[in-house]
Amino acid sequence: MFTQYKFGDSVRLTRNVRNDGTYPGTEIGEILVRRGSVGYVQNVGTFLQDQIIYTVHFVDINRIVGCREEELIGGDVPWNPSAFEFRDKVTSRKILTVNNEVIASPGDEGEILKVLDEPGDEFQYYVRFPGHTLQVGESLLQPISQVNA
Repeated sequence: MFTQYKFGDSVRLTRNVRNDGTYPGTEIGEILVRRGSVGYVQNVGTFLQDQIIYTVHFVDINRIVGCREEELIGGDVPWNPSAFEFRDKVTSRKILTVNNEVIASPGDEGEILKVLDEPGDEFQYYVRFPGHTLQVGESLLQPISQVNA
């Protein structure tokens, strides 16, 4: 297998890394390192002989974690952070409809299921509103906390 990064390379995470139960001292599911963080490759190995795993040291938070190659980009690649993360509570800024049926109105609570990494003018998200999951652009969403404040 050929590796994209080598010892000492600066890399950036494209996804949050959560504890899968193998990181001591933290709860399962807890975010260990946030997407956009920059670290340095310390080691390269494989998992199940078909996945390249990099041991990456995130100096700013002094944490060393294993990352799959598809979770990394070069540390010098420009980064545009998204406004929302997985599990964030949001509401729509406008009434959202599908086939003229109102799916969500401002004030209705939704939850971010996925941040889509596809290139475009703005981030897109899969958002779960009661009874429906929609793909919604970032400009149509706001944190639920801003509505309840």
